[in-house]
Amino acid sequence: METEMADVEAQTCIATNGDTVGKADSAAASAIFKKANRPITLKFEDVVYKIKLNKKRLIRMVKDDGEAEKVILKKVTGMVRAGELLAMLGPSGSGKTTLLTALGGRLSAKVEGSITYNGQPFSNALKRNTGFVTQDDVLYHHLTVTETLAFTALLRLPNIFSKEEKMAHAEAVIAQLGLVKCKDSIIGNSLVRGISGGERKRVSIGQEMLINPSLLFLDEPTSGLDSTSAQRIVSTLWELAKGGRTVIMTIHQPSSRLFYMFHKVLLLSEGSPLYFGDGASVMDYFSSVGYSPSVVMNPSDFLLDIANGISEDCSSESQPQQVKRDLVMAYNRHIEEKLKLEMQGVNEDTNPPRSNKEDEQFARWPTTWGQQFVVLFKRGIKERKHESFDVLRITQVLITTLICGLLWWQSNSAHLQDKMGLLFFYSGFAGFYSLFEAIFTFPKERQMLAKERSSAMYHLSSYFMALTVGDLPMCLVLPAIYVTITYWMAGLNHAASSFFFTLLTVLYSVLVSQSLGLALGALFMDLKPATTLASIIMLIFQLASGFYVHNVPRFIGWIKYVSSSYYTLKLLLRSQFSPDDTYACDGGDGAAAVCLVREFPDVKTVGLEGPTVAVIALGIMLVGFRMIAYIALTRIGLTRR
Repeated sequence: METEMADVEAQTCIATNGDTVGKADSAAASAIFKKANRPITLKFEDVVYKIKLNKKRLIRMVKDDGEAEKVILKKVTGMVRAGELLAMLGPSGSGKTTLLTALGGRLSAKVEGSITYNGQPFSNALKRNTGFVTQDDVLYHHLTVTETLAFTALLRLPNIFSKEEKMAHAEAVIAQLGLVKCKDSIIGNSLVRGISGGERKRVSIGQEMLINPSLLFLDEPTSGLDSTSAQRIVSTLWELAKGGRTVIMTIHQPSSRLFYMFHKVLLLSEGSPLYFGDGASVMDYFSSVGYSPSVVMNPSDFLLDIANGISEDCSSESQPQQVKRDLVMAYNRHIEEKLKLEMQGVNEDTNPPRSNKEDEQFARWPTTWGQQFVVLFKRGIKERKHESFDVLRITQVLITTLICGLLWWQSNSAHLQDKMGLLFFYSGFAGFYSLFEAIFTFPKERQMLAKERSSAMYHLSSYFMALTVGDLPMCLVLPAIYVTITYWMAGLNHAASSFFFTLLTVLYSVLVSQSLGLALGALFMDLKPATTLASIIMLIFQLASGFYVHNVPRFIGWIKYVSSSYYTLKLLLRSQFSPDDTYACDGGDGAAAVCLVREFPDVKTVGLEGPTVAVIALGIMLVGFRMIAYIALTRIGLTRR
């Protein structure tokens, strides 16, 4: 009866979208969701997790050796078979998310105890057969539902599927999760209107369902949703579990209608287990140990009350702690030993073995490096084109261009100081603009990178190259427009070689500054310290370039050799002048004379010699800063690259 009701509800969810799902999509959806890749039994026994506390924290536990630490999980034990839906309940701070993260293999710190999957430890092959849905929906805001799932399919599904088959999988997931009506709508966010919260959550689940995982973890999948949306989500998860998957979720306060859909329930309080067993038996158990509600109420409300130490006969402030201790002792007496005996009696070898071909499929990267680069490049262009072609940004550059062109309008050859000032402004404006644009790149991508790298979707190098190459067009187009317009308005050297040399030098400088911005953004992943340090570095580079100060003390003069502004200005000067060029100068007593450009004070400080050295120095900076950015990104996501 329950199966029939769930099937009817799933069809109703799709039908309410107002669209008709084609027979091909329905058939594909049924094929994908009917059965998991491989049934997995998850066992976790005496799981303990501790964290070291900062000395400034007020709440701490101090060991005999004086080291401050806090125990987050305290000997948690349980087992979930294929086809079961486990719900982990408890108050905020009870350790639900920490346990879920540990079971999903995403906890970087060491966890004490035993966690096995069909008797085996967690592995990269298992990671690619595991879905993990975080509490926050980490999605690109400007992509549509179809684009989001299509790009994920192209990255996560192995090459045993053709591109057409991967697209069919994405369409099947859209149909199965009732997203047909909104499939061409963008995801959106608080500033950009898009799909609803429930639809976003189903898109997040759909991303994980594309690989048809045997294990599915979800952190608060109903958080922030209305009761109808929450019911639809849990009904979908119940259907997925029925297909032979092991589904584990945390949930804060489900309605009674949702509660009775859980096959198993784990109740935590301050990291200690208070109950583990069938969801239908939870109220009988607590009644048997002396705790039962005086009125009919939602089981989850009752469980949260007792997990907080609130019972009918609370008479003092110390009572809650006593209630928790009593419940922990009751768990140890009535559940723990029986549970461990039950776990010992389960033989994982009864699960059918995977073929060698399937093992190879999940042991390697799902796609090649080149495929990953192409897909990530296309996805990045689609997502960031809205930012790149922002009207405000284009207007900013055009206004600056117009003002500069008017200020330096047709400076004649005698105005050498003015031309020097324009060339210096070229290096400064282009450098600052590209630097601060690049700083925002990785901090905005941090959550997405952590999520996708944790799922082993792609090489970090393919992501890094796709992101940085995808940013090049808009990073270079606006500075190129700026230089092209101001160059001819200011009347600089009319030779074509001089113009292109100037243009290439500015664009080269833009790439170097962009590299510095990427490095700072990746190192800090926090805009405030990154932008502060960037401002200081660029100001130092500008001051040391030789334009402002001619007689720099020797003990600090070395700074110019690490300044990108110094080398950029040197190349810009060489694009306009050769060492033998002259200009009209004052020969004394008001007499006109001809002087060498290389002897002009501002030019002499920078020098016209050594353009090759300047090109090499900027190249070292460009590569070096990008290497720093890449190494900094290795802290996020997988350790395997």
